[in-house]
Amino acid sequence: MPDTATPAPAPLSPAGGNAALRALLDGLPGVDEAGVHARVADLATRSVKTTAKAHAIDLAIRMVDLTTLEGADTPGKVRALCAKALLPDPADRTVPPVAAVCVYPDLVPVAARALGSTPVGIASVATSFPAGRAPLEAKLLDTRYAVAGGATEIDMVIDRGAFLAGDHRKVYDEIVAVKEACARPDGPPAHLKVILETGELASYDDVRRASWLAMYAGADFIKTSTGKVAPAATPAVTLIMLQAVRDFRAATGRQVGVKPAGGIRTTKDALRNLVMVNETVGPDWLDPRWFRFGASSLLNDLLMQRAKLTTGTYPGPDYYSAD
Repeated sequence: MPDTATPAPAPLSPAGGNAALRALLDGLPGVDEAGVHARVADLATRSVKTTAKAHAIDLAIRMVDLTTLEGADTPGKVRALCAKALLPDPADRTVPPVAAVCVYPDLVPVAARALGSTPVGIASVATSFPAGRAPLEAKLLDTRYAVAGGATEIDMVIDRGAFLAGDHRKVYDEIVAVKEACARPDGPPAHLKVILETGELASYDDVRRASWLAMYAGADFIKTSTGKVAPAATPAVTLIMLQAVRDFRAATGRQVGVKPAGGIRTTKDALRNLVMVNETVGPDWLDPRWFRFGASSLLNDLLMQRAKLTTGTYPGPDYYSAD
């Protein structure tokens, strides 16, 4: 079935109070849940042939935000992760580097020293990740600390409690403030990825509303999940967010990226996402600047499948370092 654009409201600057902002978001068309699931099922039947598959695997590798977000993270683990980000397979230097390394704010300086002036970005979760339950002042300090330490990308979480309670203005204002905190005196601002934590939203309609709210507030990317809540990056949610960025660009002229995160572990998962991107928003988004995978275990499977295409045999599962 075709994936046609849904009508979008005219681009507005929600400068009024919460009621005006809620009215703007409530004016979005509702999500056709049955249609979304049918579209996802249809796209899942598409296959990627051998030559195209090799290109798609390399593209997926370039889109990975290699991530470690555990309480037991150490500087040594982050340095090892950075080395892997730059050279995913030391035995095959034709493998491209990943898009970014994603770490907690206190470990950003470690990543910055390890990555130096390389093209691999330094992403950091901020704003009291993963719950987002902290005063705005603390969230801004968290963000500024990460940016000062060398973060080139900030992954912030929205206040889901405020959103679900209907206080959309609070969520909007916090995104705007964090966006301003991404400024750097000696260079371009850090890109802002806004995490919706879709597993905690009540409906697909809320996913669409939260996507538009984040984009109106200035998000450079909208991201599905923290990876700490299930369900995370389901195909249906990713499709709805892709439709949102497509329609937002049509309405405003501004392009926003999408980052599914959590639960994407296999090459098959990644390739299905790339098919979904191509069929929903088109080739403009088939670029690490506009689509990312938040993942830790995905990279190893991509490397195994790449080696199979190149050599005809799979490396053992212990061939690559654990992420």
